[in-house]
Amino acid sequence: MSSSHSPSANDPRLPSAARPYKASLISPQDLPVDYSGFIAVLCGVVGVMFRYKLSSWLAIIFCAQSLANMRNIENDLKQITMAMMFAIMGLVTTYIGPSRSSKQN
Repeated sequence: MSSSHSPSANDPRLPSAARPYKASLISPQDLPVDYSGFIAVLCGVVGVMFRYKLSSWLAIIFCAQSLANMRNIENDLKQITMAMMFAIMGLVTTYIGPSRSSKQN
């Protein structure tokens, strides 16, 4: 390798033409659908209605994922809190509520 050629001498980029990146503004209606929030609501409702522990735990996991990827704070926060309430209600009724196997004759 020759010492007379520096890496910056052969660089085709122009530092003087570089501009900082500006994100384009997107309206809340044009944002992509939050699938993890939707799945969290579905799992939470299934957990409450059918008393499935796994479904309620999955709802909490999807709520956390949706919270981490939140873009529109108003709409997403409403959906996340609703899903979290369903998940918590499902877990409370599953672990604390009366058992299904008790039959009264």
